[in-house]
Amino acid sequence: METNEQQEKTFYQDSNVTVTQSRYIAGSKTYAMLNISLVSIFKIDKSRTGAILLLVVGILLLFKEETRIIGGIWLFSIKDEYAVRISTNDGEANSLGSKVQAYIQKIVNTLNDAVIHRG
Repeated sequence: METNEQQEKTFYQDSNVTVTQSRYIAGSKTYAMLNISLVSIFKIDKSRTGAILLLVVGILLLFKEETRIIGGIWLFSIKDEYAVRISTNDGEANSLGSKVQAYIQKIVNTLNDAVIHRG
């Protein structure tokens, strides 16, 4: 006789995420697929204010070139983050974040497939 674990279909698995027909595990959080009603990608815009101020002050006050360079490097190194946003009975939550949009989109697509498979 087979157990439920042997019958459970795994849609995706890596070192941080597991998506099966009944569970979504992201890091230390586990969500029941039955409770997930909507999955989407959410963009988290990072503030660039400090870097812009440093760059402007460096240009306007003619500080050393290093100040302008640091401000420019800081500004261009700031990357937005993306999150897997799920809606459950308890509301919306960002369950997993990354600066790599393609990775998050892959998880969102997989979760949507699992929700559709659930019926």
